[in-house]
Amino acid sequence: MKAIVNAALVLADEVLLGHSLVFGEQIVALSDEAHPPTGRFSEVIDARGLFVAPGFIDIHVHGFGGGDTLDAGGLGLVKMARQLPSTGVTAFLPTTISYPLPRLREVLGHIRIAAGASSGAAVLGCHLEGPFISERAKGAHDARHLALPVPELLAEFSDVTKVVTLAPELPGGAEFIVQCIEHGVKVAVGHTSATYEQAMDAVAGGACLFTHVFNAMAPLHHREPGALGAALDSDAYCELIADNVHVHPAMQRLLLRTKRAERIVLVTDSTMAGLPDGTYELYGKTVTVQGNAVRLPTGQLFGSALTLDRAVCNFMANTGLSLPKAVQLVTANPARVLGLSQRKGRLAVGLDADITVFDRDLNISQTYVRGECVYRR
Repeated sequence: MKAIVNAALVLADEVLLGHSLVFGEQIVALSDEAHPPTGRFSEVIDARGLFVAPGFIDIHVHGFGGGDTLDAGGLGLVKMARQLPSTGVTAFLPTTISYPLPRLREVLGHIRIAAGASSGAAVLGCHLEGPFISERAKGAHDARHLALPVPELLAEFSDVTKVVTLAPELPGGAEFIVQCIEHGVKVAVGHTSATYEQAMDAVAGGACLFTHVFNAMAPLHHREPGALGAALDSDAYCELIADNVHVHPAMQRLLLRTKRAERIVLVTDSTMAGLPDGTYELYGKTVTVQGNAVRLPTGQLFGSALTLDRAVCNFMANTGLSLPKAVQLVTANPARVLGLSQRKGRLAVGLDADITVFDRDLNISQTYVRGECVYRR
């Protein structure tokens, strides 16, 4: 067993100062002693008063540090898993874009392998973002690769597909949601031109999430609320890219007032995070990275260069949300979306020892995955 001592433990509604965390692969105990007797521990880590929180979970990340979900041979998955812990991430869903179905099958196969053998942040499965999306709301997706829902793909890869982004107004959309639910796959409404009624029907049918809310959906209109109106009016979770580029801080505050912290999941939608500003090639396109923004030559956003630790910082600064509540948006909330609350997302006895240690500015100091240190600053 190991122990992180002299720590500030971040729980759901409070921070416990001067506490210790005892763990192996799972969390064994939370102690109110700052320095418990150390003889029974194989390793003692002095946090020196730093915050100790559950590991962050990113359910929507395309690429990081030069690695990408679609890289040949699954090599990008290895890069992402090794580098994401530097941002506090201990588990993630590699996320696709719209690509030809044979290529997506290859990618899903690589993710299946990585989910059983990743080193670093745990690969929890795939977020299939595209090709089952609306051409009218495709964003930076290539219209040539869009497709109607394909139940066969779902059946073949239901073990590894954890979230599917769907435009529910597509022909067969309602039936596809039912099939997803039967296979244990979560449905996210996104990249959609759905009406309010169509989006609410999708939620009633089992969709539980809205993909990067505000983005790739029509703006809110008082007579035609659309998918955004359904996102705000329903009890579904909402992904949010809190880079202050995709969504203005005022709209982030409005989302918090409307949905409450319990229904928001911060994501990065990262394509190029972890790389310096500059011009790159991505999916055969030229993109420019500047700060948190990744843009095509037309100026259109193409994912982000956001990291999840900075997303938490931004959202706290924009909304005044407390640290314990803000941490929930990248821990407990995504764990609930994925049905993993009994394994991940909290500092609680019996849960996986996925842990991140950081200072008050959320600079990551150490990250542990199932009790093993995978990052140390």
